Amino acid sequence: MSHLTSRLVDSHCHLDFPDFEEERDAVVQRAHDNGVGRMVTICTRVRRFDRIREIAERYDSVWCTVGTHPHNAGEEEDVSEAELVALAANPRVVGIGESGLDYFYDKAPRAAQHKCFLTHMAACRATDLPLIVHTRDAEDDTLALLKEGGLGQGLRGLLHCFTSSRALAEAAVEGGFYISFSGILTFKKSVELRELARDLPLERILVETDSPYLAPMPFRGKRNEPAYVRHTASVLAEARGVSLEEITAATTANFDRLFTRAAA
Repeated sequence: MSHLTSRLVDSHCHLDFPDFEEERDAVVQRAHDNGVGRMVTICTRVRRFDRIREIAERYDSVWCTVGTHPHNAGEEEDVSEAELVALAANPRVVGIGESGLDYFYDKAPRAAQHKCFLTHMAACRATDLPLIVHTRDAEDDTLALLKEGGLGQGLRGLLHCFTSSRALAEAAVEGGFYISFSGILTFKKSVELRELARDLPLERILVETDSPYLAPMPFRGKRNEPAYVRHTASVLAEARGVSLEEITAATTANFDRLFTRAAA
């Protein structure tokens, strides 16, 4: 059991994925045993939201979102703001997304990605729930659409699994958003990312696993799980020259401010 007074939050995981099907109870328990008090399981397809909701309703420590990942935007371009708002009324839903732009894989037409992204932002404004943003190789368009959708004008949210430029991070923070770091922060090559994590305002930083992907060191290459968010938090603490306890307290307080429905 963790010695930490505060308990970490894994702000972004995918507990509905097949990787966890055979031992989901054990995965959640290991998270608890490693000082992780809450987890947010993230929706990637609105049409599969029922499964996400069931998982969030099964565990007191698990919350969820509703949304369409940019990879799936071509399949769910018809999902409306009204549908997102209606599904988000469930009390276990703490955010909208993940949504955004992915030009690295380009698995969906960019026009569909843009449309879905703007629809998700409209749903966020209608519900005052935060937006979970996925962005890869699409910085300029991500920032432009965020500004169109309300960045700096009351739209709340975070850029998850951040690996983009300092300029995008600073623009997002200036607009009131948060930045979330995953296990990538622990990789040897991620020197610039650790420098960014050192320099951003501590009150705007969260941690996540994005599990089952992107396991932090020393588990890189293996299946990731929420328990491992502690390793990312430890590297964040080292980068900022503070204790793990301080990082845990700060990132959890940040989570509570952003994800108000799940606040402790």
